Amino acid sequence: MKQKEGFILREVCGERVIVAEGLKTIDFGKLISLNETAAWLWGKAGEMGDFSIDQLTDALCAEYEVDAAQARKDVTAMVSQWQEIGIIE
Repeated sequence: MKQKEGFILREVCGERVIVAEGLKTIDFGKLISLNETAAWLWGKAGEMGDFSIDQLTDALCAEYEVDAAQARKDVTAMVSQWQEIGIIE
């Protein structure tokens, strides 16, 4: 999987949000608010380019003190949301 081109993380009024830039804004008229961990995951996915749930889970466990099973559940849920709203492919 990878992030679709044109979707970036910004800070707006103290909130971390994913927004569309350029022509993508025509098809995508919303902001996606992320908590600190979700924003970190989005950034890590961007650094990786192509990423998998396993890779993001491993990265999350390395960065935060979290149980691997819980991390995988959380990463899977977040990636599913990103797929549902169409910001990753």
